[in-house]
Amino acid sequence: MKIARVSQMRDMDRMAIERYGIREELLMENAGEAVYFALSRRYAMSGKRFAVFCGGGNNGGDGFVVARKLHAAGAAVDVCLLADPERFSGAAQLNREIVMALGLPVKRIVDAGEAARVAQGADVMIDAIFGTGLAREVSGIYLEVIEAVNRCGKPVVSVDIPSGVQGDTGRVMGAAVKADLTVTFGLPKIGNLLYPGYDLCGDLFVTHISFPPELQEAPWLDVALNLPGVLPPRDPDGHKGSFGQALFICGAASYYGAPFLAAYAFLRAGGGYSRLAVPAAMAPFIAVEGREIVLVPMAETSTGSISEENADGLLTLSEDMEMVVMGPGLSLDQETQRLVVDLAVRIERPLLLDGDGITAVCSDLDCIRHRKAPTVLTPHPGEMARIAGVATAEIQADRVAAVQKAARDLGVHIVLKGAHSLIGCPDGRVYVNLSGNSGMGSAGSGDVLTGAIAAMLGLGLGFEEAVLKGVFIHGLAGDLVAQSMGEDGMTARDVLEHLPQAVRLDREGRAEDVLGRSYRGPIII
Repeated sequence: MKIARVSQMRDMDRMAIERYGIREELLMENAGEAVYFALSRRYAMSGKRFAVFCGGGNNGGDGFVVARKLHAAGAAVDVCLLADPERFSGAAQLNREIVMALGLPVKRIVDAGEAARVAQGADVMIDAIFGTGLAREVSGIYLEVIEAVNRCGKPVVSVDIPSGVQGDTGRVMGAAVKADLTVTFGLPKIGNLLYPGYDLCGDLFVTHISFPPELQEAPWLDVALNLPGVLPPRDPDGHKGSFGQALFICGAASYYGAPFLAAYAFLRAGGGYSRLAVPAAMAPFIAVEGREIVLVPMAETSTGSISEENADGLLTLSEDMEMVVMGPGLSLDQETQRLVVDLAVRIERPLLLDGDGITAVCSDLDCIRHRKAPTVLTPHPGEMARIAGVATAEIQADRVAAVQKAARDLGVHIVLKGAHSLIGCPDGRVYVNLSGNSGMGSAGSGDVLTGAIAAMLGLGLGFEEAVLKGVFIHGLAGDLVAQSMGEDGMTARDVLEHLPQAVRLDREGRAEDVLGRSYRGPIII
């Protein structure tokens, strides 16, 4: 499913009207009809009172349509107008006039007390205040009404997006409605699917409001849900070499967990042969935990990290690998950081950089920009900020734009980790991943992700498909942990141990049934 920016949705509206002759009045009617349909599936109409809060734009016009349809179904309706009636035009003005002609009570809300009284008298509230185009902080009567709506404890249904949520980022613009149900139009917006907006939407529905498929799937819509394809079947006559070989260049003094988790996750996610190059002093300790990992002891620096003198040997070892992973627990030792940059240039196999490996290449991004073999970086927001050369707050302000720009500039794939991780592609496409949960926000989780991505490549997927599937499987394993023990106290080892079950459920197409949740985004109505 494609996801739209606010400007792209406006373009779709314009093209629907100008190219296909789908009048604005019809689009608004279809939008209001869809909201009414979602309401009727959840709430009784007869004998119930609905309060419809309408702002001054087309979102308010959608609210007028909803009010009219509720009235026709026998519900009692209060229309609460937050804007000057003179602000309405076009289809919104037409529907306001219809509401007035029907004799529905229309109240101009001028203070929070009046909004609270209406809310307390309603059984269900409809939020049609702002819509997706909000570009400034919520203030004045709008702020007061949103706070009153949230305080009253009644069910809330939002039209297109909870008012106060920025449509392109999911950020809260000072205050936002907490909805129980949201119906969005045409396509889901980025703000519907990224936190905190995603959490404020409640149950999310989407209606195409008669947009033709060629608009819904237009190539210029460059953001989509991460719905990776199926894994190739395992070869019943296969051996360890059949399911991929990966080399992990990881670890330093005091960083024992990261190299183990990365290399072992490769095996637990289905990979065949996991080689782990670590400082020689660490190898015996990791061998106790990861007996199935093939250890390659490395000459060390004075600080206990991997020395530059290992470069040629690692280069030779990399030649037969499906993927090379550099970074987990590698340390910031300057000699080791130089080694990473050198190997990034010289390794001719697919490369994944994480953690300290990302820090190393940030000193010379050309070392990855000019690679011929495919590359994927898996940064958290702070590391993403170093890649982009901006503050972390700027990354978080618009995560989609940040990952898209950097992936294009560097010609690499980037997995920006976080709640609903983003996968950016070199051609500018961005995928939003819906698997995973807050329990995965603990040390080592990213190391498990590196092994999962490498395993998907070893199992026969193409590079991009392996990145997408690895991110999804990693999150799915975390969701299985949360289902069995909750999110508090979840560790990276717990996620690692659930990788086999995640891969099995994904192969069988049963993940959503077992977990009782959808990874396919909004429900289409």
